[in-house]
Amino acid sequence: MLIGLNSAVFFYQLTLNGRMVDFAYAYGVIPFRFVHMFPGDPWELLTPLSAMFLHGGWGHLLGNMLYLYIFGNNVEDTLGRGRYLLFYLTCGVLSFLAQVVLQSNSMVPNVGASGAIAGVLGAYFLLFPRARILTLVPLFFFFPLVEIPAFFFLGIWFLMQFLSGAATIGHVSALAGGVAWWAHIGGFLAGMLLVKLLLPRNAARRTVIV
Repeated sequence: MLIGLNSAVFFYQLTLNGRMVDFAYAYGVIPFRFVHMFPGDPWELLTPLSAMFLHGGWGHLLGNMLYLYIFGNNVEDTLGRGRYLLFYLTCGVLSFLAQVVLQSNSMVPNVGASGAIAGVLGAYFLLFPRARILTLVPLFFFFPLVEIPAFFFLGIWFLMQFLSGAATIGHVSALAGGVAWWAHIGGFLAGMLLVKLLLPRNAARRTVIV
């Protein structure tokens, strides 16, 4: 459902042609606008929900949906559908708020499911640390497929996000675009926390295929 909804919204964005950027500004999270307009415009509070279903291009959409497809099903099986939906949406909102706090002067709209999916990765990191992730590893001119433990794969992923985010502190222009690193970091940490709060009591008795 989430993959279908993200895809449907993106296909709608494609029909907008020249108005696609205006659509992102209207429904994306713009940190500076969120901080300064929210007191007088309560609808601004809804932009973290709308922004997580928008994407900036095919690569953005397909990359996010691939990660959601790979890691989301096991987390959903563990939490149950209702709890998983609540978990996903909450992680998405908290991820955007992390970006707002760390880049409060930015005028660039933040869009995408990356923060919510980062929450799914955080939950997977705790729930299935020993699961094997089939990974394409670039090695000079060769690209072998290697099974890597989830705790290592996701640990390296989080470290890369953190180092990239730390490098932007004090160096990002208010008008400069790019990757919302702090949304990824905030989403991952939110996922690690929320999955413990939402985990059903009978989760340990469920059979989950990894």
